[in-house]
Amino acid sequence: MNKPYRYTKNKTSFAHFWEKGVGKELLRKIGGAPALTDADQFTHLLFAWDKDADQAVIDIYLKKGFKEGNQSLLNHINASLYADDNCREIWKKFFRNVPITPEWLDKEKLNLGSEFCRRAGLSGLIVLRDYCLMGGYESAAINKPLIFTGALKKGAVKRLTDTVEFWVQITKEKGLEIGSEGLNQVFLTRMIHSYSRINILQHTDWDSRKWGIPINTWDMLATNLGFSLIFMTGLRLIGIKPNQKEIEGLFHFWKYIGYLLGIPLELLPNTEEEAIRAFYLWSMTQLDADEDSRALANALREEPVLAHYPKSPLYRKMMREVHLFYNHYLLGEYSCKQLRLPKTTIGRFGIVNFWKAKKQEAKIIDEGTRQKAIREGGMEQEQVRQIYQEYNS
Repeated sequence: MNKPYRYTKNKTSFAHFWEKGVGKELLRKIGGAPALTDADQFTHLLFAWDKDADQAVIDIYLKKGFKEGNQSLLNHINASLYADDNCREIWKKFFRNVPITPEWLDKEKLNLGSEFCRRAGLSGLIVLRDYCLMGGYESAAINKPLIFTGALKKGAVKRLTDTVEFWVQITKEKGLEIGSEGLNQVFLTRMIHSYSRINILQHTDWDSRKWGIPINTWDMLATNLGFSLIFMTGLRLIGIKPNQKEIEGLFHFWKYIGYLLGIPLELLPNTEEEAIRAFYLWSMTQLDADEDSRALANALREEPVLAHYPKSPLYRKMMREVHLFYNHYLLGEYSCKQLRLPKTTIGRFGIVNFWKAKKQEAKIIDEGTRQKAIREGGMEQEQVRQIYQEYNS
């Protein structure tokens, strides 16, 4: 199979991450950098995609419309009664390939993973936004579907609102049980991916020879690693350090989410070491950031100003500066320069949040204090979710 234009040795941000940044410490855990030629075995994943979900979208969404398609999906997941027997058979066929409770699922590990996500509290959402999401723009290729679907024109406010909603709902206690909003969010997201992919391929001049298939399997895996490995790496940078059981739980949690989203099970890591290797091979074969990357980064940078909370325009500008500080603190000066994110002086008082996180981390000395941190962190994240829903949805 021919390698697409996007498949090339990275020489900027990701290379810097592994050679001079925090990635150096990650590579020590696996005994050094894997041979980059090992990535060749994964290039076919750039042309692989979620065919099961695409078929469901073709059979239901393209005939009934997006809103009706979503309602049909939710009716099936939550065992509601509805008249269209044809849809029922389509969904039965789809879910035969993705049992919601697979035999390998470990509920204890799943709970530990979601608990760690919650106990990170506000700091967890900061890391998601200013490290995982912003850092993802350092790849030109993975973000091209956002350009082709018009997400840049729609602005970052909606995307961030949707991301916070997804995160908080799936990480809630019992957030992935049948009937939960979290489980609904996972499958709705899977259908959005397929709906977007089909529309990009049918209605735009997308060049698969250049970029691979939009929202392809390898990029989906990379996104999954962003929520697990990179999230955990960012938390460690600000002093939040998971114990071994939490680490195992976090990767099991995102293995399950990835599986529900249509990523082949054999690709999803069970351990931090497997995740490091997988992320290295993907990231080091990424095309450098381009002007689209920088436009997306700038849109996220301006998101606080364009949002509707806080109500004061001055406070919203202050929030922009604080997030810029977090970008520089977490991503480092080299990456911020690649994305053309300016330095800030005003936003430096945001460091107080990290001091608070370290202080709270030091209080976790037993299971009781860990559970207290989980409750308080979950409440912080829920409050942020409610603000986004009230003011920005």
